Amino acid sequence: MPPGLRYLLLQVRNPDDPMREHEVTCFARVLRAEVGQIEVFDLLGGPLTPEHLRDIDVVLLGGSGHYSVTDQGPWLDQALDSLRVLHAERKPTFASCWGFQAMARAMGGHVVKDLNRAELGTHRLFRTEAARTDPVFAAIPDAFNGQMGHEDLVVELPPNATLLASSERVENQAYRLNDAPVYCTQFHPELNCADLLQRIQTYPEYMERITGLPLEEFHQMIRESKPSEEILRQFVRWSMADREATGDLGPPLAAGDDVS
Repeated sequence: MPPGLRYLLLQVRNPDDPMREHEVTCFARVLRAEVGQIEVFDLLGGPLTPEHLRDIDVVLLGGSGHYSVTDQGPWLDQALDSLRVLHAERKPTFASCWGFQAMARAMGGHVVKDLNRAELGTHRLFRTEAARTDPVFAAIPDAFNGQMGHEDLVVELPPNATLLASSERVENQAYRLNDAPVYCTQFHPELNCADLLQRIQTYPEYMERITGLPLEEFHQMIRESKPSEEILRQFVRWSMADREATGDLGPPLAAGDDVS
């Protein structure tokens, strides 16, 4: 990974949520970065402005604990406006899980809560045809594992998005925005099996609602997801290489363009 990058992790988590710090260490592990390279911004505490992004190389979004994109209220309106700032500023952004859903809603997509299509654990994902020539997804296999934990899902992508991956249960599992350096995944590239188990133990109600399995049985069913982790690293490599080459970050390269 390029050394010394400055990351900004946007969080929507309660002050007493133990996953606040855990999420930072997960992103740091996958990005092969020091925890100190990742600054945290609380979207529940106030709006994001261009000033907050001035010295930041890459923005990250992850899960949310107890908050849903299908809710209503001032906190969500403020958070969605903050994501529109990222798009307007063309800031390299990688969003997973809640971030995936929130970016979709912010940019004109549609999100619903659907327990019949909820996914928890390790699920098999499949690249779309567009992903095979995508600068971030091209290097991963056509089928790969991803760590999941969601009840909400994106049923309609934003109009300026390209679908990159699906699962058997949920079609919209990854997309990119075509007019900004923004990639989003419903699955968690920042989590491995141990991380996922720690999340489940923190939020046991999800296990009860989605799988109904005892923790030991659930543990035996999950698998590691190394290619999924590589998506996050490749996004950072691509976004930094494109900035160095052009002095600016435009939309993803067209099919067939070379990416070093």
